Amino acid sequence: MAKNILICDDAAFMRMMIKDILSKNGYNVAGEAENGAKAVEKYKEVSPDLVLMDITMPEMDGIQALKAIKAADAGAKVIMCSAMGQQAMVIESIQAGAKDFIVKPFQADRVLEAVKKVIG
Repeated sequence: MAKNILICDDAAFMRMMIKDILSKNGYNVAGEAENGAKAVEKYKEVSPDLVLMDITMPEMDGIQALKAIKAADAGAKVIMCSAMGQQAMVIESIQAGAKDFIVKPFQADRVLEAVKKVIG
């Protein structure tokens, strides 16, 4: 059975890129969110196997959303996505429970490697 993944990024083209990589490799995109608040809402709706979460987003950033999702579901699996030079935020997100992180611009093999590592 295909694994369900929720994509959270404020940039539509980033969501599209990730969606493309995942669907070409047999994963199911269960939903998309353009900010952290929507990500938390969507997570509760679709209960995905994995969340790919951008760190920098409007309304609620990825780290706040990660914490809210982990509070709602301690077993949630989240991979953070960040631009170069966000070292402190990456460390904070790992401490908050993220399983891995991917650096933008995305490379398909790195995205798939992280996803496979976390949900097989």
